[in-house]
Amino acid sequence: MFATRIAKLYPGAIDQRAINEAAELLERGGLVVFPTETVYGIAANLLNKQALGRLKKIKDRPQDKEFSIHIGDKRDIEKYAVDVLPRAYKVLERFWPGPLTVVLPAPHGKSVGLRMPKNNIAFRLLNRCDFPVIAPSANLAGHPAPRTAEDAFSELNGLIELVLDGGPTELGTESTVLDARRLPFTVLRDGVLKKEEILKVASRKEVLFVCTGNSCRSVMAEYLLRKKLMDAGRDDVDVSSAGTFAFFGMSPTRETLKLVQETGLDAAGHRAQRASADVLKQADIILVMENRHKEDVLRQCPRCKDRVHVLGELAGLGQHDIEVPDPIGKSEEFYRMSFEKIKEAIRRLEI
Repeated sequence: MFATRIAKLYPGAIDQRAINEAAELLERGGLVVFPTETVYGIAANLLNKQALGRLKKIKDRPQDKEFSIHIGDKRDIEKYAVDVLPRAYKVLERFWPGPLTVVLPAPHGKSVGLRMPKNNIAFRLLNRCDFPVIAPSANLAGHPAPRTAEDAFSELNGLIELVLDGGPTELGTESTVLDARRLPFTVLRDGVLKKEEILKVASRKEVLFVCTGNSCRSVMAEYLLRKKLMDAGRDDVDVSSAGTFAFFGMSPTRETLKLVQETGLDAAGHRAQRASADVLKQADIILVMENRHKEDVLRQCPRCKDRVHVLGELAGLGQHDIEVPDPIGKSEEFYRMSFEKIKEAIRRLEI
């Protein structure tokens, strides 16, 4: 039996000393109850066999059934998962942090469940720990998951060392669990997020065009493909663009806006973004204007190798004429030439 203590925390003014104490307890093999936006969870250090054994006993969990890992930073996904599909990254970008647990491929043919809670106390605790933290709901097997620290304490008093009391949880229902190991994704457990909402995001293909500054060529391509899809009555593809050396928030050039207007669309609201690894990982297809852009993309995202293509090459413009020249700083005639080349490539492109 343990002398279970409660540390009262206020989400707007969290005492870092309590967070540090909780992290140190976990590192030594202790068990700590903490709030998420859904229900309270029991945190344990996955690398500590004693803690893992205690947690499995509390939860009456079979030895071969794993717990989900909780993380405080999306960049930690690659610590535990491999070969993550672009649609999975897209879903996580939309719903994380939040009440979604996602099952992903892990090394050696295994699987791993990951969750990134939307709760400031959980965020502080998880980012304070430099070891993997697992955290099932803070209740005995077969009992309801607790919404308050008091309920968790009455259930687990003497079985754990510390309860971080952050008040009642916001949602009170457990997270939705999504199997994102392969397409089509499937919902394994209903929860706060609606099945239809998640699967709608997961069902949409993402096409990303990349040039240098994301102010002319990639913008033209984005809007030309949008127009083609609209004319075909298709609403199953998301189209975006980025630049390998883009200045974030920059508007398209005047010449680009004028040419896009000819399609009947308006690109005035477009703002440049950098082709970062986070942006690239979400794209099912990455179409670049020049071979050097392909090299830049692969430096940022080596795992994108099978998804990045030179637009002209994929569209079959010809072996020796696949690149679209950069019109920035050139005449309107040069812009027109680049635009027409992209237009022909988009016409031939099959998405």
